[in-house]
Amino acid sequence: MTEYEWSRTMPAQPEQVFDQASNLGQLDAWLPAALHVEAEDPPAVTVHEDRSGQDMAALLRARPDQMRLEWGTREQDSYTGWLQVSGIGSGASEVTVHLSFFDPGDDPGEEAVFDALDGSLRRLEAQVRMRVDNTPG
Repeated sequence: MTEYEWSRTMPAQPEQVFDQASNLGQLDAWLPAALHVEAEDPPAVTVHEDRSGQDMAALLRARPDQMRLEWGTREQDSYTGWLQVSGIGSGASEVTVHLSFFDPGDDPGEEAVFDALDGSLRRLEAQVRMRVDNTPG
């Protein structure tokens, strides 16, 4: 099994960050561009991967009380992951994403994973900034 973890600080309250990260209708705005999540009957989702052209049955659970998202494949043990939002004071948050690949054939490699994680968290931060900057009051 191979595991990866990446974190990023975001200039917003943890609740605002988690609300944006867990919005099923806006996941495509911050996930890697090659992944698309379609909600079926939550927590059941389908993940389409452009690179392989395949659809995978997966689960995506939001745990608002813990400010945590958890996901993984349903019918095969390809991967699992989680996203955790933590408050770090002064109106800022830290977002950590952890991925576990069970089969070496499913692991795209360290450079590809870290590039994808960094890009995804940058896009999530941009989405959070737009939301916070456009909040009335």
